[in-house]
Amino acid sequence: MVQACRPVLPPGAAAEPKWDGYRALLAKYADGRVVIRSRRGTLMTRAFPEITAAAAALPGDVAMDGVM
Repeated sequence: MVQACRPVLPPGAAAEPKWDGYRALLAKYADGRVVIRSRRGTLMTRAFPEITAAAAALPGDVAMDGVM
């Protein structure tokens, strides 16, 4: 299951989910580490475990840019 990244909001503020996807950069290193970050640099790896696992299975270093 995908867990939503919950924003830190000031008291009394509200937010709604982004429905059209997230622009993200994925880096998979030869040692097996996978990092997914938003275009603004927010760490998103834990929010996308299926994508992280699939990327970890790829050989060598990999870099991807896309919308999830």
